[in-house]
Amino acid sequence: MCSSGTTSRRSAGPDGPQDDPDESAVEHWTEREIDKTAFKDARLGQRFGELLRQIGDGMGGSIPFACQDWASTKAAYRFFANERVEETDILSGHFAATRTRYDDCTGPILLIQDTTEFSYQRANTSAIGLTKSVNSGRDKGGRWRHHTVCGMLMHSSLAVTVEGLPLGLAAVKFWTRKKFKGTAQLKKKINPTRVPIEKKESVRWLDNLRQSIERLGQPERCIHIGDRESDIYELYCLTQDLGAHFLVRACVDRLAGDGGHTIATEMAETNVKGLHYIDMRDDKGEMTKVALEIKFKRIAVLPPIGKQNRYPALDLTIIHATERGAPKGRKPIEWKLITDLPVRGRSEAIEKISWYAMRWKIEVFHKILKCKRCSAATYRMMGRSASLRFV
Repeated sequence: MCSSGTTSRRSAGPDGPQDDPDESAVEHWTEREIDKTAFKDARLGQRFGELLRQIGDGMGGSIPFACQDWASTKAAYRFFANERVEETDILSGHFAATRTRYDDCTGPILLIQDTTEFSYQRANTSAIGLTKSVNSGRDKGGRWRHHTVCGMLMHSSLAVTVEGLPLGLAAVKFWTRKKFKGTAQLKKKINPTRVPIEKKESVRWLDNLRQSIERLGQPERCIHIGDRESDIYELYCLTQDLGAHFLVRACVDRLAGDGGHTIATEMAETNVKGLHYIDMRDDKGEMTKVALEIKFKRIAVLPPIGKQNRYPALDLTIIHATERGAPKGRKPIEWKLITDLPVRGRSEAIEKISWYAMRWKIEVFHKILKCKRCSAATYRMMGRSASLRFV
């Protein structure tokens, strides 16, 4: 359960409580999301408060629309261009507000992590940075063409209650890539599983988890939720070291037991423990009821062969939710989840499946950030240089 966190002014009258007619006395919601003292100059903190309130009142509009007049618009762009403004200044207040909402809640909290990309058209890619190289088709000679996408990447951790109420960001990282040439050839020479996680871009999953736990506290309440990209053994070990938990959609068929077989082998020999019925919308927009066969088992999972000297074996729960029957016109639903949380029966397995379904909340969050009218403001608010870093 969480308190609403809303602020309103009420006055007592002959007919009971009444709204205060002085709207200026009511705290604007943005006031709870900023820390003006975090800025190097008090005037910058004041300007940020005014700007965030304008953007909040003109949600979805452009910066000139939100600011209403040319003087305020120029002041906004001067703020965005000010080298004395750091990402930590902007986001520190929101992180504190997330912590307050977290403390006001009881029970487990889902820390949902995911990465998204902001793309911009720029002739000079060094002005922002690079995100990836994409295939542009074949030229007249039949040769493959590639072009580089200009922009930045954002990896965020969104705190959400198990009922689906977002509490705010607990950690976020921004970065760009410098080059892509030689990456494919390098993978042919080096087994990626043998490369230390600290030397990989995927270390962002671990770093965000550390920051989230440090900011929120009470790690036993925190449950990391991630898609198949976060099926990282080092992340599982770190979660246990921090005293937190994880629930991830697996993509790797890891070694299990004594190392002579894999997780898939054990799950194939596990009986179906029950059915779970869900409503699903098909391509025509019609709702259909789907039956999922539920399997779960506690299994000893081994680290990758190249890392068995660094990491221990873990006793984890595997949950499989597979659609019964082959549907027409689409692939069957098949979720393979891995968690350190115990599952003692069908109801607890369904509970974990419903928790993982909350992962979609971060997809919606990223979609809102990248809406057409907000993208320019998002870029300026979240970071301006190619050397973006943790906040």
